[in-house]
Amino acid sequence: MAATVFYLDEIPAPGGVAVLDGPEGRHAATVRRIRVGEPITLSDGAGVVAESEVVAAQKDRLELKVLNRAVAQRVSPPVTVVQALPKSDRSELAVELMTEAGADVIVPWQAARCVANWEGKARKGVDKWRAAARSAARQSRRPYIPEVPDLHRTPDVLQLVRKAQADNGVVAALHESGRSRFVDLPVAQASHVVLIVGPEGGLDDSELTALTDAGAAPVLLGPTVLRTSTAAAVALGALGALTPRW
Repeated sequence: MAATVFYLDEIPAPGGVAVLDGPEGRHAATVRRIRVGEPITLSDGAGVVAESEVVAAQKDRLELKVLNRAVAQRVSPPVTVVQALPKSDRSELAVELMTEAGADVIVPWQAARCVANWEGKARKGVDKWRAAARSAARQSRRPYIPEVPDLHRTPDVLQLVRKAQADNGVVAALHESGRSRFVDLPVAQASHVVLIVGPEGGLDDSELTALTDAGAAPVLLGPTVLRTSTAAAVALGALGALTPRW
C-alpha cells in the first residue's frame, strides 16, 4: 500500500529533516497515530513529492527524514470545472468528489438559479472549498491540490470560456438539452477541457445561450439526470477514459 500523503509548504532535500506540525501534524500524530519508523509521502501540493520516514513523534508533531524527492508529472489535458454552487449540505461533497476524480481547477459559480447565495460571504465559502479540496487530495494521495479561485459570476465564466476557446480548449456545458455526447468532442486533442455544471434547477436559458455564444458546447452527460454535486465527478470519469488522463 502507498504511504499516506501529507502536505508541507516546503520539502527539504533528501537527507534533510521535515517537520510536520499544525493541523497536518495533529492529524498525523493524533488521528492517524503514525509512529516512528512508518513511511509517509510528503508533497507541497504543487507537484513536489518526497518519500520520508518518521524519526520522531510527539502529540501534535512529527519529524521525518526525507529519503528522496521528485516532481510528479501533470496529467493531460488539464480539466477546469466551473461548478454552480450546490445547496449547502452538498457543497463540500461536490468539491471532495471532483478532487478525488481528478479536477485540476474548481471554480465556484454564482449561477442564476443557485439556491445557495455567497454574496457577502464569498471568502468564507471559498475557504471551505479550498479546505475540502486539500483534505480530499490528501485522502486520494494527489501530488497536486486543485486550485480553487475566487467566486465567479456569469460574466467571469463567459470570459473564462472565451479564453479557453482562444487557447484551443474544449468547453462542455452539461445540460439535458445537449445533442452532443462526450465522445463527439475532440477532448483527447484539446489543450485543456472546461466542464460547466449548472445548479440543481439547471442552467437558466439566458445563461445557456450566452455560454453557447461564447463557445461552449451543450453536452448530454448520460441517460440519467444527475445531481449538480455528482455530475462533475461522473464527467471527469468519462474524460479519463476518453483522454490520456487515465
